[in-house]
Amino acid sequence: MSVAPRLVTVAHGTRTASGNLVAAELTRLTADRLGLEAVTSYVELCEPLLADVLKSSAAPTVVVPLLLSTGFHLRQDLPAAVAGAGGPAFLGRSLGPHALLADAQVEQLVAAGARPGQPLVMVAAGSSDVLATRDLDRAAELLARAWGGPVRVATLSGLGQRVEDVVRPGDCVSTYLLAGGYFARKAATLARDAGARAVADVIGPHPRVVDLVVRRADALIGAGLLGV
Repeated sequence: MSVAPRLVTVAHGTRTASGNLVAAELTRLTADRLGLEAVTSYVELCEPLLADVLKSSAAPTVVVPLLLSTGFHLRQDLPAAVAGAGGPAFLGRSLGPHALLADAQVEQLVAAGARPGQPLVMVAAGSSDVLATRDLDRAAELLARAWGGPVRVATLSGLGQRVEDVVRPGDCVSTYLLAGGYFARKAATLARDAGARAVADVIGPHPRVVDLVVRRADALIGAGLLGV
């Protein structure tokens, strides 16, 4: 009989406790859907770290990154942690860009008082990785399709234009972050200082995000990599 895999999610991690709870809630909801044992882990700033979780068990493991785009962590840190696992471990792709995330962003915007089609800026953490920039451009395209109007992109670090240079008075702002923390607070402050009319909350443990995490885990299991 095949052994059911263990699900390990990995989020970036933040010093803000409520932000880390988003990853834990997504993991719990996904595990309930799939009927799997699950553990939440982090890249940094919060324990348990992914490398420690993977070393702690010889059980076959699917690793689903709770990251919105490709970048250094996904291309360097996470593969290194998987390589040091105590048993067979298989790494999935980032959550974004994906239409399900765009749907969740639209709901957060509407909840913040924005109306579809109004001028919109998507604010992301940013990265120095050009692949992450391409992912952000694609995420903006998906959001524009769901929103029914053009979307401009601003970043808080790395490549790209800054919030204060992109957001105009009267714009709506979609916070392209999974959880609260330093970047979320900075995005909201800069957007409001620039005159944004509505600033959406982070995406959070939205049901569409749970759907997406389930898909990512199923893709690894369904590929037959674990023989389940």
